[in-house]
Amino acid sequence: MASNQTSLNQPKYGGDLERQTTQALDLETKEFDYSKRSQWLRAAVLGANDGLVSTASLMMGVGAVKQDIKAMILTGFAGLVAGACSMAIGEFVSVYSQLDIELAQMRREKVQREISTGQRVAAEPDHDELGEKEGLPNPFQAAAASTLAFSVGAMVPLLAASFIKEYRVRLWVVVAAVSFALALFGWLGAVLGKAPTVKSAARVLVGGWLAMAITFGLTKLIGSRGL
Repeated sequence: MASNQTSLNQPKYGGDLERQTTQALDLETKEFDYSKRSQWLRAAVLGANDGLVSTASLMMGVGAVKQDIKAMILTGFAGLVAGACSMAIGEFVSVYSQLDIELAQMRREKVQREISTGQRVAAEPDHDELGEKEGLPNPFQAAAASTLAFSVGAMVPLLAASFIKEYRVRLWVVVAAVSFALALFGWLGAVLGKAPTVKSAARVLVGGWLAMAITFGLTKLIGSRGL
């Protein structure tokens, strides 16, 4: 009887260990916030899509009126350089403005805490404040991500058109390569951000098709009228 009571009073180490392991895994999963990826992910996906669409559209527009491969390549390269610089400057200014706004808000909240408590908040930032500052947007990171992603995206139509001299084949190869890259970047961005993959890829793909078609059509129309 005593042995039975002893066994009942003994802790179930196996069950406790299993519960602790499960709780640790759940806590680790909950602590990982996919929204933390939003800063660099948004800049990277935007830059890659913009590089693909804008450079391919420029090349398609020139290809609508000029069949010379050199004209298409030079146009695409100029679009790559100009677009990468524009993305870097624009993203840096935009994110830096957001950073200034959030820092100003943090200072206002600090002053309000001092007024409400009647005590001066310590000059040294505490643990919570350090955590908030670590979560602030980084303009240099966003600018670098946008520039790199734009350049990678812009290289797709350039490489696709560089080795094909036949005019019509070159146009279709550019469209096919850009379409594949758009779907890939859309799918990748959705996977990293835990968003619906099919909708994201389809949305990016259709948008790229429309941009290339409109640019090609309008340039062809203007070129046919001799303007």
